[in-house]
Amino acid sequence: MRRIAIVFLSFLLVSIWLSTFSLPAAASPDTQIVYQTPTPGPDGRILYIVKPDDTCIRIALLHQITEDQLRSLNNIRGQNCIVIVGQELLIGYGGPAESPTPGPSPTPTPLLPTPTPLPGKASVCVVLFEDINGNGLFEDTESLLLGGQVSITDQHGTFSKTGTTVEDPAAPLCFNDITEGSYTISMAIPQGYNPTTSTSRTLSLQAGDTSTLDFGAQISLKAPPPEITPESASRIPLFGILGVALILVGVGLAIYLRRTLK
Repeated sequence: MRRIAIVFLSFLLVSIWLSTFSLPAAASPDTQIVYQTPTPGPDGRILYIVKPDDTCIRIALLHQITEDQLRSLNNIRGQNCIVIVGQELLIGYGGPAESPTPGPSPTPTPLLPTPTPLPGKASVCVVLFEDINGNGLFEDTESLLLGGQVSITDQHGTFSKTGTTVEDPAAPLCFNDITEGSYTISMAIPQGYNPTTSTSRTLSLQAGDTSTLDFGAQISLKAPPPEITPESASRIPLFGILGVALILVGVGLAIYLRRTLK
């Protein structure tokens, strides 16, 4: 009985000693392949890349389509449906991949019309001088003439003003507040004078301009017709009679001499 107790005790001690050592559990090989649901591309096509051990039926079941649909989408012919690892298969069509929703477009700032600037104003002054030496230049020794008729018109004929020249050099004939543009200024010379310069000028006016134009005129050199008095008028018949008599005497003398010489 004592021997049995010793054997039992020995067996118990050995069991306790063995329990202190734990053997690592053998890891089972992970043979599971994870399949991800393909995302539609920008053109809406759903594509799948063939993995090891894939078959047509397996790929069709994985994507919930029939093998015939898989064949039709990828133009697979023949009795056996053969796929190759890495091959790209068309599974179907879906919406394009999600893209960020564009925000509201900024409202363009409306372009305001450019304000049209108001035309500026200018002035034109005109003088008519007595061109004594007839050189067409206004010299210090020459004075101004009155009575010249001046007109100013624009190129469009929408503006026209007239005036008369004066003798005062401190107050020439001026046209003020004229809109900038192109104008024609004409001068009519007083009676008894001849122009020594051009009587028409074209002038381009800019805003703020004050332009002065000189026109020259010279007294006419033509002698006036002789004045007939009562005394000279009574002498006209007498002079006529004497003239006729002299002509007759000359003709008679010529006839006499001709006959004598024969």
